[in-house]
Amino acid sequence: MVSHLDFNKYYQEYIIKLQSSLENVDIDKMKGFIEILDEARKNKKRIFFIGNGGSAATASHFVNDLSFGTGMPSPPYNAISLCDNTSILTALSNDYSFSDIFTMQLNNLASKGDVLVCISASGDSENIINAARFAKDNSLLVVGISAFDGGRLLGMSDCSIHIQTNKNEYGLSEDIHMIIDHVLTSFLKLIHG
Repeated sequence: MVSHLDFNKYYQEYIIKLQSSLENVDIDKMKGFIEILDEARKNKKRIFFIGNGGSAATASHFVNDLSFGTGMPSPPYNAISLCDNTSILTALSNDYSFSDIFTMQLNNLASKGDVLVCISASGDSENIINAARFAKDNSLLVVGISAFDGGRLLGMSDCSIHIQTNKNEYGLSEDIHMIIDHVLTSFLKLIHG
């Protein structure tokens, strides 16, 4: 059994790592992301969010916060999570390929000038990379939110918010990605307020 003393030490070390990682976020990239989001809103473009696992949950949460937590400006943010329709995801995975679950949805929904936000700790998930490639080939802007070493997504993104973490440090990476969501959307609410 882990002693309280061991947990206290672990907790303090985790908070220190979290704070250090947050202090190293590139603020200019965050500002660039804000500009991309608001430009898409003004031009009535769609903003698609994708991710796997915890990053899928972050994508869904980001869509909620962007759509309704920003004060619902006019025109609104037209944000869509491609992670949320279980029937579509399982049909595409079963009938085609898991690596194309996002690409096939984008093929049906996306238009030139839309935005694709890819959330991936590794930056190397095949379905994320395929979707980013599709987006680039079809004149969508790609925003990458990654961790670890950034993976292939880092170099494919028009705007990249990369959080340098140790490989497989999913909890810390996903915590920071969620904080980025809340910082950006609460700032957008402030400017639209």
